[in-house]
Amino acid sequence: MSTIDIDALVIGAGVIGLASARALALSGRETVLLERTSEIGSQTSSRNSEVIHAGLYYPTGSNKAKFCVAGRRALYKYLDTHKIDYKKCGKLIVARGQTELENLRALMNRASDNEVENIDYLEPDQVQDIEPALSPNISGALYSRETGIIDSHAFMLSLLAEFEAFGGQIAYQSHVASGTVDTDGVTLQIEGNEAYEIRAKSVINAGGLQALDIANAIDGPHVSNLPRAYFAKGHYFSVSGPVPFRHLIYPMPNQAGLGTHLTLDLAGRGRLGPDVEWVQPNAEGDFDYSVPDRLSDSFYQAAIQFWPNLERERLHPAYSGIRPKIVGPGQTAGDFMFQRAPQAPLINLLGIESPGLTSSLAIGDYVVSALNT
Repeated sequence: MSTIDIDALVIGAGVIGLASARALALSGRETVLLERTSEIGSQTSSRNSEVIHAGLYYPTGSNKAKFCVAGRRALYKYLDTHKIDYKKCGKLIVARGQTELENLRALMNRASDNEVENIDYLEPDQVQDIEPALSPNISGALYSRETGIIDSHAFMLSLLAEFEAFGGQIAYQSHVASGTVDTDGVTLQIEGNEAYEIRAKSVINAGGLQALDIANAIDGPHVSNLPRAYFAKGHYFSVSGPVPFRHLIYPMPNQAGLGTHLTLDLAGRGRLGPDVEWVQPNAEGDFDYSVPDRLSDSFYQAAIQFWPNLERERLHPAYSGIRPKIVGPGQTAGDFMFQRAPQAPLINLLGIESPGLTSSLAIGDYVVSALNT
């Protein structure tokens, strides 16, 4: 078996791996990016709402709050500089009833604590003025002007192009079978079209859905502190015909996520989702991405709480995605986990779900900074 010696290795070519590999290449490090499939961003990164989040939901001081706000600001600058399509359409987070209204005010306070700019509180008449098709039962809303939508695939292609322009190399259909960590680097056994060994001074595990499996396959002191992997499937339904909204419409968040919401794509088409279904991979490590038509009723019932004139026959199964989580059902929402022993050459990026897309550039910058300390 041949051995390849390199400076930095990133595992996983989703948006987090791409952003991390690009940042390392731009910093002058010789970097290789490994991807187990035949294309970039084929899992979580391409199966989401394509929303640029403002950063108002997440506990103040958490990794999600810090990286979302910093990442969102960096992302808009990147999209402008690289002329990638996006739209800063804004979103309304709507409340129904007194309890939700109190939670909405608390959410506004959290947005302020998280230093999220351009958030307005709207009274019911202001909500109707902005979006008259919303239910008259809405008791208030937060208007997040910094929320947007993005062409996520174009963004990932741009990250890959810059990574390669600065000397980075990507190896497809290559997955980590095993490995070991020592003070001088990480040795990995790679399988795929051919088997070989890589010896890297630094390794970033951005494996997404497989990140914990990869971390467990690499022998080292980090293994004893790894969390358990959980997976939440989210289904999406498309809405045929014109949508009477100019903004994204979100209900109040729940323990498992942000609730079934209405998003728009860059062409103005409507989409509902995601819901939450806790799942496990099959014996081969793959997931079922099918969207059963029977779910249309629950999506319809969720949507008419804020869109009362929606016709059920306009809902059609679209796609689904899987969120890699490090907390399970009924537990407090998890945070991004950047696992690294002091001065160790391996960093495991774990539980990188939403707002991972928004946070990606900031996470890439963190990776470079962490490896320099």
